[in-house]
Amino acid sequence: MRYVLVFLFLCASSVVAQTREEVDVELFLAVDVSRSMQPFELEIQRLGYAAALTSPEVQNAIANGLLGRIALTYVEWAGADDQRVIVPWTMVASPADTEAVASRITANFDDSLRRTSISGALRFAAASIADNRFDGLRHVIDVSGDGPNNMGAPVTKLRDHVVGQGITINGLPLMTQDDDATSRWNIPDLDAYYTACVIGGPGAFVVPVTDWAEFEAAVRRKLVLEIANLALPRLWQAQTTRYNCLVGEQIWERNRDLFALP
Repeated sequence: MRYVLVFLFLCASSVVAQTREEVDVELFLAVDVSRSMQPFELEIQRLGYAAALTSPEVQNAIANGLLGRIALTYVEWAGADDQRVIVPWTMVASPADTEAVASRITANFDDSLRRTSISGALRFAAASIADNRFDGLRHVIDVSGDGPNNMGAPVTKLRDHVVGQGITINGLPLMTQDDDATSRWNIPDLDAYYTACVIGGPGAFVVPVTDWAEFEAAVRRKLVLEIANLALPRLWQAQTTRYNCLVGEQIWERNRDLFALP
């Protein structure tokens, strides 16, 4: 009887192992939908990601990988506990796969959410990578945002925890500097903040966006670099920089009563 149980256990373990699929990279797309993002900006983001994913450049990067397939998820984030899974973890190995992902992204036009918790997005992303059914040769979190962390745990604490799990964090700081009330929550050197406080891991980099007209091209270039694991311009790579990584929390505390945002 004991041998039968051992045999059944080994068979069950084999089945579980076989259900996990190996991919070149597990790519978590974390997209900012905090209150500082205007409706037209949310639409530009969704359409930009959809167009970039279906571009020939991204298609070629996927096809030319060691395995020729990746896994990705597209998640919108805002506050510490505000994460919306728009595209669950999905195998992408063909143009039809990317078209299906793009269709799901552009079918969603929900409103923005409140606050900005990059640390909450990183925590959610790391747990999602650990729990999915894929085994990636690499693990990457691609996080976009138009402001610094102002809610939840300090971003550097989560950054270090995530990088310690073998995950690379890349950044897409949105530096369009819109002239509205929400711009008071942002900072002019968001690329420096992302470099010093957010990104990390082997080859980590940022791609700043200074004009919404550049968004699709920036996303496309970033995805190609992440999927193909290409060498990066030195200027964009993570570097040791002295920076006040609590600047977002401090701005919030100075202004929370004035703007009456919960």
